[in-house]
Amino acid sequence: MLHRLSQHYVGGAWVAPLGRAMMAVENPATGESLGELALGNGDDAHRAVMAARAAFDGFAAWPVADRIALLERLLAAYTARFDEIAKAMSDEMGAPITAARDAQAWAGQIHLETTITTAREFHWEEQRGTTRIIREGIGVCALITPWNWPMNQIVCKVAPALAAGCTMVLKPSELAPLSALLFAELCEEAGVPAGVVNLVQGTGADVGAVLAAHPEVDMVSFTGSTRAGVAVAAAAAPTVKRVAQELGGKSANIILPGADLGDAVAAGTLACFGNTGQSCDAPTRMFVPMDRMAEAMEAARVAAESVIIGDPTDPAVTMGPLISGAQWDKVQGLIQTGLGEGAMLAVGGLGRPEGINHGWFVRPTVFGHVTHEMTIAREEIFGPVLSIIGYESVDHAVTMANDTVYGLAAYVSGPLDEARHVARRLRAGQVNINGPDWDTFAPFGGYKQSGNGREYADWGIHDFCEIKALVGYGS
Repeated sequence: MLHRLSQHYVGGAWVAPLGRAMMAVENPATGESLGELALGNGDDAHRAVMAARAAFDGFAAWPVADRIALLERLLAAYTARFDEIAKAMSDEMGAPITAARDAQAWAGQIHLETTITTAREFHWEEQRGTTRIIREGIGVCALITPWNWPMNQIVCKVAPALAAGCTMVLKPSELAPLSALLFAELCEEAGVPAGVVNLVQGTGADVGAVLAAHPEVDMVSFTGSTRAGVAVAAAAAPTVKRVAQELGGKSANIILPGADLGDAVAAGTLACFGNTGQSCDAPTRMFVPMDRMAEAMEAARVAAESVIIGDPTDPAVTMGPLISGAQWDKVQGLIQTGLGEGAMLAVGGLGRPEGINHGWFVRPTVFGHVTHEMTIAREEIFGPVLSIIGYESVDHAVTMANDTVYGLAAYVSGPLDEARHVARRLRAGQVNINGPDWDTFAPFGGYKQSGNGREYADWGIHDFCEIKALVGYGS
């Protein structure tokens, strides 16, 4: 698979890039070189878009049952190479191998299963009086995915796009190219027709921006930072194409007075630290009753110290490194800002964990007595840094929780009736009550500057469809 680093997948074939730019790919846990990645340019992007355009009419005409059968073959290919997929993500982003299998690789598999189930039940056509309503694929789609949940974001875009009859160009993050190369190989193995799925590696500036602006692209589905999402939307605006965005977050976790504080704080702390804190929906702002701040800080400290940091190939390790030196520097800077603005450090802090002098590892960090105005309570850190904020009343907690430019996710712990009531008041696209399991049939997406559109299951398929009304169709 590493030999594919020098190729793109376009029109059903592995092809040499049209440019000469290369980038080193490194394992962030070890600094070990994984090879040199060929970076695409505007010509590569254009070639892939035109391959997708040429394939669209034929693929869009496939019966839904045939597209579902294609997804079933893709799932079989994915399952057969499951361990290889997990290892690729562990290597490229430093994910602990257990999490790479149980969360990262599992996510791609479950999204395929969910999409297949949904596509069988989806209302592709319906009758309203004498009008026939038809949902059909929107056309050529640019799919721009991040490095933090590589296969999750690839599959939750590609699978519904295939179900809808779209063709596509996938541009994964250049920081996590291995899993995307593997996915293209899976598409080839599954018999995806030439040009339906195309892969171009490269940067957002050189490839993503070209895809977003391209007049032959009908839709852009983007996951990444809010800053980059704004740039994608601006590039797409002149051609009035659909733009679906899943962007940043600063998710609130309200622990109600009636909750078991110790259990809720421990669960919230470990949830914040999952994937080394590199999740857009991480519960990074924990709200606790003001008079129980000391108790909450102690519970969070104990939870943080239970995290096992080290070699990602060790099945016992629960936290790997950050993705890059640039991200490490950013997280260190925000920890320093928290200290400088007067937040009280409960555990963690600056520098690498004790005994580790290599890789982009960071200390799991908890700040208490954080005020709502502090930088660490407002900016997305994208690292294992938790801010504990005290509240005087539940109304006060809800007000602070909603006082953010973001609205991707939120969390509430406490007696069910009260938690349900509070959940309804939170301005976020997904609110998790009392630590539920991941539900891939639930819509995922954000309010405000966390994006627009929804992913997963029928919500995802809907975003890749145009709606046509055949008026006068008859009964």
